[in-house]
Amino acid sequence: MRFSARNQLRGTVKSIKLGAVMGEVIMTLPDGQEIVSAITRTSIEALNLKEGEAVVAIIKSTEVMLGRNEE
Repeated sequence: MRFSARNQLRGTVKSIKLGAVMGEVIMTLPDGQEIVSAITRTSIEALNLKEGEAVVAIIKSTEVMLGRNEE
């Protein structure tokens, strides 16, 4: 997976909380730090995110996005 954004952090999904419209994904970085991302429930489902999976946080000046490898 390649992105044009330079600020990328690799980690693992620690937990997912789903709301009616939005969700919260907590990811753990290799050094133990955590990042919390608020993304739509639709995006969580489209990415098929699961706890324990590897993800990449893409950090832009106005937002943080998550991505995962297709397998």
